[in-house]
Amino acid sequence: MTIATDKPTSGLTAPDAAIAALAPGAASIDRIVEVTLSSIVLPLKNPISDAKVLTGRQKAMTEVVFLFAEIRTEQGHEGIGFGYSKRAGGPAQFTHAQEIAPVLIGEDPNDIGKIWTKLVWAGASVGRSGVATQAIAAIDIALWDLKAKRAGLPLAKLIGSARDSVQTYNTSGGFLHTPIEEVMENAAISLANGIGGIKLKVGQPDWRTDIARVTAVREFLGDDVPLMVDANQQWDRPTAQRMGRILEQFDLVWIEEPLDAYDAEGHAQLARSLDTSIATGEMLASVGEHVRLIEAGSVDILQPDAPRIGGITQFLKLATLAEHHNLQLAPHFAMEIHLHLAAVYPLQTWVEHFDWLDPLFDEHLETRDGRMHLSARPGLGFTLSEQGRAWTVAKAVVR
Repeated sequence: MTIATDKPTSGLTAPDAAIAALAPGAASIDRIVEVTLSSIVLPLKNPISDAKVLTGRQKAMTEVVFLFAEIRTEQGHEGIGFGYSKRAGGPAQFTHAQEIAPVLIGEDPNDIGKIWTKLVWAGASVGRSGVATQAIAAIDIALWDLKAKRAGLPLAKLIGSARDSVQTYNTSGGFLHTPIEEVMENAAISLANGIGGIKLKVGQPDWRTDIARVTAVREFLGDDVPLMVDANQQWDRPTAQRMGRILEQFDLVWIEEPLDAYDAEGHAQLARSLDTSIATGEMLASVGEHVRLIEAGSVDILQPDAPRIGGITQFLKLATLAEHHNLQLAPHFAMEIHLHLAAVYPLQTWVEHFDWLDPLFDEHLETRDGRMHLSARPGLGFTLSEQGRAWTVAKAVVR
C-alpha cells in the first residue's frame, strides 16, 4: 500500500486537499505494517444465569467470544486490545473488523483519534454504534496499548492517573444460578482475596426470593461490606419502584439496571425517588446513548464499557462528560482495561472483578485491602496466554 506524503496542496480542490491533509506527514515517526485479528471463544466452567434467563429472554451463557487485535509497526512496536460478545455477535465483530482493518496500514499509530474516525467512515453504512463500534474498540484499545508501551508506561500513567488503585467488587460469584450457600462462600473467598465489595444478582420471578437472598448475604457480610444488586433490566417501572423501596433497608451501594437500559425517563424517576444510587450504562453501545442518560438525570453511577462504546478514545470522551455532571464511575466487565480508565477518572470509581478471563492472560491483577492495584507493566500490562491462543476459531492478518 502506497501513501503519498509530499503532494503539494496548493491548487487542489477542497476534497483533494482534505484527503492530502489526512495523509501521514513529516512529523510521523512510525507506520502500522500489520494487523492480526483473532476470534477467541472462552468456555465458561458453568452455564451462567441472570434475570434475563429466568424471564426467558436469553439462554444461559456458556461461553464468551472475544475479538483480539494485535498491531505491529515498522519500528517493531506492538499493541494488543480486545472486545467481546456474550451469546451473539462475535462473528459479526470479527468480520467487520476484518473489512475495515486495511485502512490502518501505513498510518502513524500515534494518531489514534484520526484512526478511529477513519475506521468509522470505512464502515459508515452500518452506523456508529453496536457491532460497528465494538469492532473498532479492539483496534483502538490495541493502539492505546502500543502507545503506552512505546512510552514505557502503564496506560493509566500515560493518560495521567488520579490514583494507583481502585475500589473493586466481585460479580462472578453472585449469579442467580448459584445456590445462596455457594454465593456466601464465594463472597467469603472474594473478601479473603482482597476484593472490597460484593454484587448480587436479583430479578427472580418471585420478588420474595430476591429479598431472602439479599437478606442472607447482608447478614453474612455484616453492615460494613459494600453490597450492590443487579436486576439486569428485568423489572418494569412499578416493580422497580417497589423493590427499590424495600431494598433501602440493606444500605446498598447501588441498584444496577433496574429497568430497560434505554428507559432514561424511568431511571430518572427512580434516581429522584430513592435514596439508593441508580447505576446503569453497561449495555449501551455508543457515547451518544450515554448522553441521553446523563442529560435526563437517569444515573448516579455511570457504567460504561469501553469495548462496547468504541474503545478507550470514546471512553475518555464520555468520562469527561460524566465528570462535568459529577457522576461516579463503575465501568462494566473487562477489568484488564477498565482498571486503567477508572484510575484516571478524578471522582469516585469502582472496578468490577471477574475471574472468568483469567485463563486468557499470562498476568493477573492484584487485589488487596478492598482495591485493585495498577502494576508497573507498560501498556495495559497483559499478554495473551497460550491457552487463549489455543481457543482461536478464526484469524485474519492484514498487511
